[in-house]
Amino acid sequence: MKPAAAKPTLTPKLRFPEFRDGPGWEARPLEELSEFVGERVSVSKLSREAYASTENLLPDFGGFSLSSSFPSGGSVVRYRTNDILAANIRPYLKKIWLADRDGGASNDVLVFRAQAPTGHLYLSHVLKNERFVAYVMGGAKGLKMPRGDISLIRKYPVPTPSPAEQQKIADCLSSLDELIGAESQKLDALRDYKKGLMQQLFPREGETLPRLRFPEFQSAPEWELKSLSDVAENLDNKRVPITEKDRKPGKIPYYGASGVVDYVKDYLFDEDLLCISEDGANLVARTYPIAFSISGRTWVNNHAHVLRFENPCTQKIVEDYLNGTDLGDYLTGMAQPKLNKAMLDKIPVPLPDIDEQTRIATCLTSLDDLIAAQTGKLEALKTHKKGLMQSLFPSTAENAA
Repeated sequence: MKPAAAKPTLTPKLRFPEFRDGPGWEARPLEELSEFVGERVSVSKLSREAYASTENLLPDFGGFSLSSSFPSGGSVVRYRTNDILAANIRPYLKKIWLADRDGGASNDVLVFRAQAPTGHLYLSHVLKNERFVAYVMGGAKGLKMPRGDISLIRKYPVPTPSPAEQQKIADCLSSLDELIGAESQKLDALRDYKKGLMQQLFPREGETLPRLRFPEFQSAPEWELKSLSDVAENLDNKRVPITEKDRKPGKIPYYGASGVVDYVKDYLFDEDLLCISEDGANLVARTYPIAFSISGRTWVNNHAHVLRFENPCTQKIVEDYLNGTDLGDYLTGMAQPKLNKAMLDKIPVPLPDIDEQTRIATCLTSLDDLIAAQTGKLEALKTHKKGLMQSLFPSTAENAA
């Protein structure tokens, strides 16, 4: 009788010193390490804060936000503190979270419960790895809103070291998550500070003086309300759209309604300009800035207005003002919101004299520099974590021996 074949083992690229001489890892099916929870709970027993859906399940750091689609009746899947929640419908398949409270999850959210008492942290980090996300998306079924295949997810090979090594890895990645969370909160604080400062630096609707003014301008004249067409030259007639198949690849940014959408070989503009979204849902949702400055050689299609200003300080003030102002009264179209040129020209912008504009623009630019630096720091940490996870978790496809 032949002896049973030894199970293949895995070796990570990066290992903590105390485990470098330890045995290789075993790949075990997810269903062996966790229970796929199916217990139901009545919606009437839940608070909105304890309801997890694809809309409010957070992928990185934080808690649960109020859901805009809280169900009115029926039942949902009950989850417990330390259960792992994973959205199971595209485009939300990357949303994976370790529950910090008891609650209920919608049918589009899978709930895993680690078998080992302390295995939830390690397993949650394994499932946040891009390899798991790619595995789920690769087996997803459906055309419009694909869902992960539960039978395949159950078989996902989880790289499994000893409990002690699992804990070491989980502690390391959890500490990094806490650092990312803290830096994210700093970024949010800076953005909130700028938003609050803008409300003080600009006059309220119907007023001609701001509530906060720099000392040297306390006695300066009142602000004037000017139409956008009075302070900027419109260059829309110079825009040229190019279909994707006709674009020649290059290094010149090709701008659309919400920013860069491609890079092309040639350019239309070579100066500092302000782009303003002409159409798209973002005019209402404001997920991205609707006004954004461009500089140097650029190409702009017909989904963004292009404005030229005599003074860069005026451009900066208009950019920030438009991004912080409700423009609903100037939009047309229901299914597809649009800010046409005629309505754009009518938008009123409050402006002080040029010296005060310069002072305000300098202040806001300094804040933007701080926000950009903090954004870069946060992105660097996320990139570091991504690379670290690729090294800490061996690939079952590449490393099986």
